[in-house]
Amino acid sequence: ALVSRLESVRPDSARQWGRMTPSQMLCHLSDSFLTVTGQRPVAKHAETFFTRTVIKYVAIHSPMPWPKGVPTMKEVDAEQEGTRPGEFERDRQRTIELMRAFAAPDASWVRHPIFGEMSRAEWMKWGFGHVDHHLRQFGC
Repeated sequence: ALVSRLESVRPDSARQWGRMTPSQMLCHLSDSFLTVTGQRPVAKHAETFFTRTVIKYVAIHSPMPWPKGVPTMKEVDAEQEGTRPGEFERDRQRTIELMRAFAAPDASWVRHPIFGEMSRAEWMKWGFGHVDHHLRQFGC
């Protein structure tokens, strides 16, 4: 279902909130999958007892949609140190490939930079929630 929704995003899809363009969103998602699988380093983890417990519980285990406008880490922000958009369709296909690899049965993940250690079920909820949040950002 997420792949189908990703395929409905267009370079000119109107954002409902935030500053990202559709192209930047694809790069942000790709960079995020690379980060949590250990392929893209994060300079500073923002993990605290509060983020490992309360924030993680709300983000991963509650039915509430993720809040809008939460600042992103510089490593996954296309306007800072994240990947700059290139050709839209290539960026989309890369995002889909990385999402599939992230969800593969043999996937492994590093410690989440905010939520800390997570189970496979928590990683899958995080991955779905993150992609869903940004697809809703563009009405998809």
